[in-house]
Amino acid sequence: MKKIAILGSTGSIGTQTLDVVEANPERLQAAALAAHKNDVLLEAQIRKFHPSVAALSDPEAARRLRSRYQGPTEILSGPEGVMAVATCSEADTVLGAMVGYAGLRPTLAAIQAGKNIALANKETLVAAGSLVMDAVKKAGVQLTPVDSEHSAIFQSLQGNAHKDLKRILLTASGGPFRGKKREELQNVTVEQCLHHPTWTMGTKVTIDSSTLANKGLEVIEAHWLFDAPYEKIVPVIHPQSIVHSLVEYSDGAVMAQLGAADMKLPIQYALSWPDRWPVAFDQLDLVKAGPLTFYEPDTDLFRALPLAIQAGKTGGTLPCTFNAANEVAVAAFLQGKISFLGIAELIEKVLSATVPVPVDSYGTIVEADRKARERAEAFVQQEQ
Repeated sequence: MKKIAILGSTGSIGTQTLDVVEANPERLQAAALAAHKNDVLLEAQIRKFHPSVAALSDPEAARRLRSRYQGPTEILSGPEGVMAVATCSEADTVLGAMVGYAGLRPTLAAIQAGKNIALANKETLVAAGSLVMDAVKKAGVQLTPVDSEHSAIFQSLQGNAHKDLKRILLTASGGPFRGKKREELQNVTVEQCLHHPTWTMGTKVTIDSSTLANKGLEVIEAHWLFDAPYEKIVPVIHPQSIVHSLVEYSDGAVMAQLGAADMKLPIQYALSWPDRWPVAFDQLDLVKAGPLTFYEPDTDLFRALPLAIQAGKTGGTLPCTFNAANEVAVAAFLQGKISFLGIAELIEKVLSATVPVPVDSYGTIVEADRKARERAEAFVQQEQ
């Protein structure tokens, strides 16, 4: 029995993780749950899965939950409550599914507490890849990727020598605007961005997918997960979302992992590895899938992708800056303060105004994130 703590249990990945738990009652137990402010859904999860502890980072949401729930699960609140879930003594594995930079601190705490990590929160590695991977090595814990693309790479690398790696081909659906021209994106709405053609995801990730910022974040994540130089990580548009990523080797062989567009499959593999468990989820039918196509991304139009890759190559605190600027830009777009194309423009302004420094501590990352958000907010205000 593997006992897991889920950071972000009420989000898209968190709820699907609990579907996996429910499908594997003899193998998985939800020992602890943490969410932001969805007290209604968290209460339902508590009553169904009976974790020993649960937390809401929003104190008012936690107060509401305590007023209704009087059962055995301990209800905690605030950032320290989330930290308690991340380091829960009953859990041996922590699934990190919090949205954005907020997932970094509890993930580091979980690693330092000796927990194995199933990582869906890519921003953790984007903002502080060197710190996180050093912590994993020092603690001697296991880190398995949850993102479908990184799970595919992870699987395609099994049984092969790292020295034989030629390229990682990181697939992307292209989002809802693939093939569009700049003039067609001038007045894109939030609703159009959220209409993803193949995946059902949370709001932030879906917006990132529409700008291709998500793929930029994943390139940086792949760099840290697989110890691969950026020159060997190549984004490729694959509209069908059947091939989740590929690995090319020095002899020309290309290994690919294929599957249905269902996050429950990589979630389960991250929790079952090195074993594979039978599943009752969607299965791939290649005949019904039809033709599979691949082409290069339009990096002239979707500027967030090359900006992320360049930030990763530059290194230091610049990937953290990219992530912070993107989070502020997405929030501003959702609030109607900037345009869709303004997301990448804002990121580029913040990166241009930033001099990166080496990452030598968690405090360095905190300061870089703070400064980037301040710069980004200032640029948003200038747009008003």
